Amino acid sequence: MDIKQLNKSELQIMKYLWMLEKGFMKDIVEKFPEPRPAYTTISTLLKRMTDKDYIGFERLGRDKQYFPILKKNDYFTKQVNGMIQHFFNDSKAQFASFFAKNADLSMQELEELQALLKQKMDQKKAND
Repeated sequence: MDIKQLNKSELQIMKYLWMLEKGFMKDIVEKFPEPRPAYTTISTLLKRMTDKDYIGFERLGRDKQYFPILKKNDYFTKQVNGMIQHFFNDSKAQFASFFAKNADLSMQELEELQALLKQKMDQKKAND
């Protein structure tokens, strides 16, 4: 699947569907803060996103129960990799360095990141 960048409205709907896992249009609309968008607006977006194969639906009587086809991790990975390619000369190390220097991480977050890096390094050593 060719994953394109979602616009702001599409991304919001995807966030709600990732959270819900399955939902009817009313469930999605209810997730929006007041003032909620019109049902016709959401219906148009759902149709467009179905046409793009980002979401699917199951017909239950007259209603459609929507579910995400596009996986959250796949979308996020594609977006981060695009950012790394465009802003960090396709260097994951430059990105990690920028993140480490500019993110205001707590000691717990730094320790979690350190443990994650150690685990990844151990996996690489075991596979080499």
